[in-house]
Amino acid sequence: MVNTGMQLISFTCAVTGWIMAIAVTALPQWKVTAFIGSNILTSEIKWEGIWMNCVYQTTGHMQCKTYDSMLALPPDIQAARALMCVAIFMGWLSCTVSCCGMKCTTCAGDDRRAKAGIALSGGILFIVTGLCVLVPVSWMANTVVQDFYNPNVPTMHKRELGQAIYLGWAAAVILMISGAVLSSTCPHMEHVGGGGGGGYRRGGYISRSFANTPAMMTAADPPKPVVNNYIMPMKEYV
Repeated sequence: MVNTGMQLISFTCAVTGWIMAIAVTALPQWKVTAFIGSNILTSEIKWEGIWMNCVYQTTGHMQCKTYDSMLALPPDIQAARALMCVAIFMGWLSCTVSCCGMKCTTCAGDDRRAKAGIALSGGILFIVTGLCVLVPVSWMANTVVQDFYNPNVPTMHKRELGQAIYLGWAAAVILMISGAVLSSTCPHMEHVGGGGGGGYRRGGYISRSFANTPAMMTAADPPKPVVNNYIMPMKEYV
């Protein structure tokens, strides 16, 4: 079971990964222009994202245009839009649930089992968020690589992996590792004491084990009468 400091570090890293996922969703640098020809001097660079495509000129000017039709987009971009939106929502939900399950908060009172269960749920949600980021980023990277090595694709239409792809991979790894650490807060069993009266500690609570105590299996003994052994001295009268 991780301590409070490890929980705080994991939660901070998970929130950082979630913010990186939001940045990946908004950035247009999913695909960038591939410089393949002998002429490396180009006047413009093209960026293609899941919401818009941009043209950056060497003079410093940049023009961006959103896609006109969503149904006319390729399947990888449509899936990336849906999964990244789901990842952002799942990240927000994961942050909310994990805050309630952390040891440094007062949610759920002193019930450590309940807090450990909430923290476990938050960690699993972070892992699911990382998977929702990993799938569209890897799918887009696979499409770019296949088009790059496809001889039927013209050179001017070939693209390379943009900065958003690498940022998305980093965000997915951070989210899944942080979620795995938060999921390790599941309470474990510790044996307390020895002999027949020993018990098990679960999440800070002790449960007694009466399996080997035969005195508890018999009826209670009847109360014994109280015997007063004190004798008062007798006085002698003449």
